[in-house]
Amino acid sequence: MIGKVPVGGDAPISVQTMTNTPTEDVGATIDQIRRCEEAGADIIRVSCPTEEATRHFDKITRAAEVPIVADIHFHYKRALEAADKGAACLRINPGNIGSSQRVAEVVRAAKANGCAIRIGVNAGSLEKDLLEKYGEPCPEALIESALDHIKLLQDHDFHDFKVAVKASGVFLAVAAYHGLAEAVDCPLHLGITEAGGLIGGTVKSSIGMGSLLWAGIGDTIRVSLSAEPEQEVKVGFEMLKALGLRTRGVRVVSCPSCSRQGFDVIRTVEALEKRLEHIKTPMSLSVLGCVVNGPGEARETDIGLTGGGNGKHMVYLSGVTDHTVQSEDMLEHIVRLVEAKAAQIEAGEQVAFDPHASPIQAVEAAE
Repeated sequence: MIGKVPVGGDAPISVQTMTNTPTEDVGATIDQIRRCEEAGADIIRVSCPTEEATRHFDKITRAAEVPIVADIHFHYKRALEAADKGAACLRINPGNIGSSQRVAEVVRAAKANGCAIRIGVNAGSLEKDLLEKYGEPCPEALIESALDHIKLLQDHDFHDFKVAVKASGVFLAVAAYHGLAEAVDCPLHLGITEAGGLIGGTVKSSIGMGSLLWAGIGDTIRVSLSAEPEQEVKVGFEMLKALGLRTRGVRVVSCPSCSRQGFDVIRTVEALEKRLEHIKTPMSLSVLGCVVNGPGEARETDIGLTGGGNGKHMVYLSGVTDHTVQSEDMLEHIVRLVEAKAAQIEAGEQVAFDPHASPIQAVEAAE
């Protein structure tokens, strides 16, 4: 358990991110946490590099609605302070903090405060002896490092831990996770670290983590992007939605557009994605520019839109042709339909779906 969030076993795969504000700036950090929570983050990590960062850490953990992980590297006292101030988990490699006595102190603090521990092995910061042994970061070195850290915790009778073996190289990370999954039976935290910017990092993370998740490996994920933390959360959920592992918000099926399109598909989808960010209810929307694949895709989605001629486009509800809409009214009309459908789903009743009813009327009808 990371606070109230279960990790591992049959629990849903949780989505994490990490703040990038100075932790000493409590207000800015809480504001960023709020944006990540709104995006759907299950767990949020906050770095604690200094005593000042942990001095007011309890204000952050109390304000957050999701569990907060304290990111600790070499200063074990920061781990003790964060545990006492409400951290739900400590990200720390016990082999990097010094003596066995220090490890014992961290374990005592974690047990006393109900903290889990995340062992975070990274190809960019492998121990010197392992680099000398293997000559370079490789799957075997990452796995050996993880097993060494695990043994330190187990020797102190601590077992509430999860493990990551991250690398910026997709193949290195994937191979290390496959080997670790064969070697241990504990929750695994997935990530392709330092993956890059929003587009490049999304592609790398999707290939690496997607292949691992498809193989049944991984219990919690963090998409590491040079982008705002809430973007990491959105990409993480899109990845899980594509694999059928989590559902949250509107899943949009849309075409790349061509000269057959009856409306500007690209701009319409961009606008719809922004306008529908507030919808958390799992549902599907197809937006296709013409009738070649439009009707077929619409049959498989809750709401569908297919481009037609003369500025008149077909709207499908629950896979069935229902009515048409003019180009100038199309965007607002689809937003209203999605909001009404979400309200109906949230009301928990299968009632007649009136496309002309407001979201409030849809809820009232369900009740």
